Amino acid sequence: MPEQWIADVSEAGIRLDAFLAEKMDRSRASVQKLIEAENVWVNGSFVAKNARLREGDSVEVELPPPEILNVRPENIPLDIVYEDGDLLVVNKPKGMVVHPAPGNPDGTLVNALLFHCGDSLSGINGVIRPGIVHRIDKDTSGLLIVAKNDRAHQCLAEQISAHTFTRIYNAVVYGGFREEEGTVSAPIGRHPVDRKRMAVVSSGGRQAVTHYRVIEHFESFSFVECRLETGRTHQIRVHMAHIGHPVAGDPVYGPKKCITELNGQCLHARVIGFVHPTTGKYLEFDSGLPDYFVKFLEKLRRK
Repeated sequence: MPEQWIADVSEAGIRLDAFLAEKMDRSRASVQKLIEAENVWVNGSFVAKNARLREGDSVEVELPPPEILNVRPENIPLDIVYEDGDLLVVNKPKGMVVHPAPGNPDGTLVNALLFHCGDSLSGINGVIRPGIVHRIDKDTSGLLIVAKNDRAHQCLAEQISAHTFTRIYNAVVYGGFREEEGTVSAPIGRHPVDRKRMAVVSSGGRQAVTHYRVIEHFESFSFVECRLETGRTHQIRVHMAHIGHPVAGDPVYGPKKCITELNGQCLHARVIGFVHPTTGKYLEFDSGLPDYFVKFLEKLRRK
């Protein structure tokens, strides 16, 4: 069954390959191969990879048969918050990579899921990311949802696309805020010079909206809650840095003198909520703050 998306007004003018790379969470090169193999249609026709989309364009992708899965199952303990026949909610620890990639071929969440679930994972995201509906960075801890079948995956992905999927993060960021709450609405795309980084860009980016609220003030830091309206790559890290409040410990978007004791950004995906694809009931889960986060807060409160 083909995947389908409708380009909205914020996506008008975006290249087809860039649009699909974002929607499918794939590299642009892999998307271009799909387009060249005529596995992609725009309004029912094959088009070039550099074609620009218009508002209302219908984009369909027919994924080729999956490759033989060469990611091996590994008996890695999982902190499973919820599980049923359609999905599971996992509390990912800081430092765990979500799916295999060069430099991280094993020890990932996907390796653990293959051991736990066997063949019961959605195939929509291909052989490297079975069941992965959305992801969080290696050094971000917290909740993410995994689909066990394609129907559940499609339903959950549609909720994310429609901005009805609840995602609330906690972070410790640099500096104090004049306002106790606010919204950052700024498009995010690849950094114009460093392609491994994301950035707020003036053109060619995707709409990104983050709502934040200050929970506690410290001398040089603030403890905040961030609610995602959209879900772009590194969104909270980029948006907080953009307004002058980078996440503590962030080695990419934070100050050059990084807080090494945190081993990465102090960012936790605490709450997720969604409508169950089978029962139609709204479910919400709260994982609480992990030990590393609590200890850092306690240290800041002692100062």
